[in-house]
Amino acid sequence: MKLACIDIGLKRIGVAICVGSDIVTPQEAILRKNRNQASNDVNAFLKEWEIEKLIVGFPSASEDMQKRINHFVKLLELDIPYEFQEENMSSIEAEDMMKGQIKYKRDGRVDSLAAKIILERYLAKN
Repeated sequence: MKLACIDIGLKRIGVAICVGSDIVTPQEAILRKNRNQASNDVNAFLKEWEIEKLIVGFPSASEDMQKRINHFVKLLELDIPYEFQEENMSSIEAEDMMKGQIKYKRDGRVDSLAAKIILERYLAKN
């Protein structure tokens, strides 16, 4: 089954995929100009990769971000199943993994690495 994971942030959406085996690959992050553009870009990505299930990073700590993520998911034109996966500390873990490798955190690599971590957590529990 082809899986994708998104880590929704206010400026960028980290993206990772798993197609076939348990190998998860981070993809180029989606830069967010506004909700509609970002949801259209996510929809296009899911169609392009023929994703069969979407995993959405979901923070247990921030009620405000939970509402924002729920709203964003409703904007997606999903004809595939989706599940929420706990994302706590995934961004910090991703930053730790990339220490010394990048100078600019704004390019989305940390966000997509966080999406990779979230998807690996999902695969480990299922």
